[in-house]
Amino acid sequence: MTDRQLDFGDFILPFQVEGLGVRGRLVRMDRTVRDIIGNGRYPNDVAILLATTTALSAALASGLKYDGVFTLQAQGNGPVSLLLADMTSDGDMRGYAKYDADALPGTENTGAMVPRLLGAGHLAFTVDQGPNTDRYQGITELSGGTLADCAQIYFRDSEQLDTAVVLDASRDNKGLIRAGAFVIQKMPDQPIDTEIPGNHKETWREATVLAATLKASELLDPTLPARNLLFRLFHERGVRVFEAKPIQHACRCGRKRVENTLASFPEAEINAMRENGEISVTCEFCGLNYRFDEKDLRALYA
Repeated sequence: MTDRQLDFGDFILPFQVEGLGVRGRLVRMDRTVRDIIGNGRYPNDVAILLATTTALSAALASGLKYDGVFTLQAQGNGPVSLLLADMTSDGDMRGYAKYDADALPGTENTGAMVPRLLGAGHLAFTVDQGPNTDRYQGITELSGGTLADCAQIYFRDSEQLDTAVVLDASRDNKGLIRAGAFVIQKMPDQPIDTEIPGNHKETWREATVLAATLKASELLDPTLPARNLLFRLFHERGVRVFEAKPIQHACRCGRKRVENTLASFPEAEINAMRENGEISVTCEFCGLNYRFDEKDLRALYA
């Protein structure tokens, strides 16, 4: 990707700060997040929460080596019962949210989004590399006020990996949503008692102090190039920036896939699903509708 495309586009920018023994990813989402959310598909609070979920999914997925699909899923007992965002190893992303419009707080409500919208529940990370491999899954409770808090707690308690996460999503003065994520982690080949580079606790503390200076306005600023932002944060410690990975919205639904799903049901159940002799299936991710008439349904069992 060119430096111009890194001003603000749709990409994951890996980096490493050897002087602090940390590595990280900077994620910026522009058109991709708007394609996922759709025009007016979700109320504003739900749209913002889903946008941060997709940014977090991209940031976490890009820290893994996998050939398949990484899925981030949050389930709660609040007005938003489900958030789901996934990314393939090729950078194709999609996501959706389930919510109860009648239970959503009014726009006058403020406060942390996780307890207010998701309530109590869990956050799950899943890596699926196909039918012949074991799926990896990590789960943590929805603790803290933000999804960033939940992710940090998971890595600290389940992976014993020091991690700092910054997430944000907002609308600009034209109403366009952008999302961003910033993640740093202690490099796993740096034992906790190492003296190279320096004392681990001190260097990690310094890394988190520097990360804490990152403002949401910088993370989402389309006029601030990503490389400049990383240099602003870590120039004194020598930041090394790697090649950016593009991300894009792409749904994996298709008529054939829906046909195969319908064909897995007994014919009696398919007949019970019919309305006016037809079955209509809408993809929850992209909203595309697939209709199957009498002829189509007979062909499923031919």
